[in-house]
Amino acid sequence: MNALLGVLRKPIRAALRWQLAATVALALAAGVLAGVDGALSATLGGAVSICAGAVSAVVASKWKAQSAGELLVGALAAEGVRIGLIVLLLWLVMATYRGVVVPAFIGSFVFTALFFAMAFFVRDYE
Repeated sequence: MNALLGVLRKPIRAALRWQLAATVALALAAGVLAGVDGALSATLGGAVSICAGAVSAVVASKWKAQSAGELLVGALAAEGVRIGLIVLLLWLVMATYRGVVVPAFIGSFVFTALFFAMAFFVRDYE
């Protein structure tokens, strides 16, 4: 994981840390409200967002753009990977985990996905 984080710039690393902290907090809250299945559902919801965001950031960081057009194509490719992975992981959890607590799962996913968008507001002085 450290090698992965070393490739990513400060805003993305900050967003991933925020997502992880939010996932832990939401898992604890869901565990209190809905028990073990609630905690696991919230953890899986956050994990979907974290994994998709991390893979998307790696795809974007590997893209070597020489023009504005190539940069746009790289950003769209990274976002396409992120959306595709989100759809796949959401489906995988919903199809395989019979005890999923849907409000905890979806709520945690949506909340942590919003944190990924917050990377835009982190300054990068590197």
